[in-house]
Amino acid sequence: MYKPRLLEARITELFTHYPVVAVLGARQVGKSTLVGNLFGNRVESIVFDPVVDVENARQDPEFFLQNHPTPVFLDEIQYAPELLGPIKRQIDRLGQKGLYILSGSQHLSVMRDIAESLAGRVAVVPLYPMTRREMAELDRGIFLENWVRGEMVFDTPRNSPSTLLYPLIWRGGYPGIMDLPAHLVSGYWQSYLQTYIERDVRSVANIGALQTFGLFIRLLAAMSAQEINHTHLGRELGVDRKTAQSWLETVQSTFLWFSLPSFSRNPVKRIAGRAKGHFADTGFICQLQKIGSPEAIGGHPLMGALFETWIVMEIVKTVQAWPMAPNMYHFRSYGGAEVDLVLEMDGTLYPIEIKAKSNPTRNDGRGIGAFRECFPKEKIGPGLIICAVEKPVRLAEQLVAAPWWII
Repeated sequence: MYKPRLLEARITELFTHYPVVAVLGARQVGKSTLVGNLFGNRVESIVFDPVVDVENARQDPEFFLQNHPTPVFLDEIQYAPELLGPIKRQIDRLGQKGLYILSGSQHLSVMRDIAESLAGRVAVVPLYPMTRREMAELDRGIFLENWVRGEMVFDTPRNSPSTLLYPLIWRGGYPGIMDLPAHLVSGYWQSYLQTYIERDVRSVANIGALQTFGLFIRLLAAMSAQEINHTHLGRELGVDRKTAQSWLETVQSTFLWFSLPSFSRNPVKRIAGRAKGHFADTGFICQLQKIGSPEAIGGHPLMGALFETWIVMEIVKTVQAWPMAPNMYHFRSYGGAEVDLVLEMDGTLYPIEIKAKSNPTRNDGRGIGAFRECFPKEKIGPGLIICAVEKPVRLAEQLVAAPWWII
């Protein structure tokens, strides 16, 4: 059964203002299903294949487009990049909006071709796995949006979700897993990883050591919510730094990795400059790390990293539906002070700490305090600690703890 996505209204609106809308995301996050449910029979749908040249689209793209009147949905466009030039000419000739919807699962290759061929004619929409609210078919949450507008509400009623946290983390947000029995989840991910490496990775990058690349994916899963050192990554796998960096870019370009740059507007030497990374889906992490059940998460060494990654990605997916998504960073000083996530909106910075605990104290916001001290000239909003409290609680004048389910 189809479940509505947060980005539906945004995609529909963009299609009325742009000739082309490109929905980009990882394999099996629901791109085709989303577009199909949004536009139904109003838009013809064609799916391209890496092996078969569907209707000779690659060999004769002009003739292909002539035989498919707009509007049309071209799914997995990375397998037919020859169409992008003719699409541009068709757009210029017709001078209309709402002509083509494109989808793709390989960000770098698709974006490079789109940037060269459709600059100024395309709206790009990234699609990640489903949020908790999407899976439960809940209304869009407004707490975070209110918070970045300075409209903090403290009388939020106690409304903790019926679904427990660990099963949400263990299954993740891929639509194909939602209704699977628990004993079939591992097989889903094994097939996914094999298809991802043999199809997506081969198409995006010239990687000969695919077995070693599979080990690289597992290593990344264990390093979610950490700063990434390419030299260390390479040393663990017996490859050089440049290879490790290239492989990480490949994983990021296929939407399995989300990178948070270090906040560095102020060139203070105490600030570390490495990006912090998050695996895009905690369910995938659990399978790669052989976490066999939701219950096992509570005592696992990666529990804190899994909770942080799950929260960060929930926020990433949520703000994509806002009219303007904020910039996102992390903060760490060489002295060890950290802030897990910093949102920047309208010139104000909003620091967020993520704690896998139910009884936060003022001391849990010391990283946010260090952030304020390090950047005294910046406009910094109230700090937020996302944890397992029952309802929003003010811990200090500029520090609030909020429950994870309110995001």
